[in-house]
Amino acid sequence: MDPYQALANAIVEVAVQDYKTALKYHYRHPDRREYADEVSSLERFFRSGWYGMLTNLDGELLMNGVRRMVRQEVAA
Repeated sequence: MDPYQALANAIVEVAVQDYKTALKYHYRHPDRREYADEVSSLERFFRSGWYGMLTNLDGELLMNGVRRMVRQEVAA
């Protein structure tokens, strides 16, 4: 794999992990503004041109999938 593509994949992977963590905290503590701010910041990244340069994955679909997964984990 091209080293630049590997780096791009790693950036997206870390952002997904950060998004999962931020959503879990936000769902468990909806009154904490810093968690909502972190979720918003990561959602801006997934909708950004920078994200589009890193991958062809649809950011909206990715976020929806992560949200579904986190809701199931938090509800369990």
